[in-house]
Amino acid sequence: MASNPSQKCCFEGFYHEGTAKGRYTDVFGIETYVIGEQYSNDKVLILFTDYFGIHFNNSLLIADQLSAKGYKVYIPDILFGDAVDPNNVENLDLQKWLSAHNEIRTKPMVDKFMASFKKEINPGFLGVLGYCFGAKYAIQQIHENTGTANAAAIAHPSFVTIEEVAAIGKRPLLISAAETDPVFAPELRKLTEEKLKEIGSRYQIDLFSGTSHGFAVRGDLSDPQVLYAKEKAFYDQVYWFDHLSQKK
Repeated sequence: MASNPSQKCCFEGFYHEGTAKGRYTDVFGIETYVIGEQYSNDKVLILFTDYFGIHFNNSLLIADQLSAKGYKVYIPDILFGDAVDPNNVENLDLQKWLSAHNEIRTKPMVDKFMASFKKEINPGFLGVLGYCFGAKYAIQQIHENTGTANAAAIAHPSFVTIEEVAAIGKRPLLISAAETDPVFAPELRKLTEEKLKEIGSRYQIDLFSGTSHGFAVRGDLSDPQVLYAKEKAFYDQVYWFDHLSQKK
């Protein structure tokens, strides 16, 4: 593995205040949050969420922030309308939930959505973002041969295999990592770095001290160090996609 399966830390975090400005609509049969519809399809981002899904305010606020930087942003529901309730995590049967959301079921749906998106919308530049659970599917979309996206950015990934990392070839990947993270643990972070170097990928890996798994989307913003890391990860993503979309 390049990152371990999910653990308790994947279901912990803080709620971020703010009012989302986008809307929900059906996109290729999947409920999707969309923001930035005033923009052309020159620069488009698709965000794959963590376990809290497309109605979790924190993820929507990130999408809105990305849109404010000039991107049309989509957040498709890759959890089949079955997101984890952040207010009822203690009653979650984790193994049952994970079985219902395994790769065998999730990947075909994501691939179909992305193939339709690429064909019908055909953006000039298409970037994908993934947080925790969603990181695996973001990386799959920059597969050297079958990927639909031009570049990816992920934060504190889970369930990613080293084979998936190896398969991206030259497609660019940005990783924002937490100092304390049993899922993307230090030895797996090092393994990922070595593989990216070996295949000659365009990559960037940032490690943020004083942070734990989930900081980029569910961090405690009252902690100045976490707030800095969360904002820096966001601006890294913007600069990453801005630069690569200009090169496209």
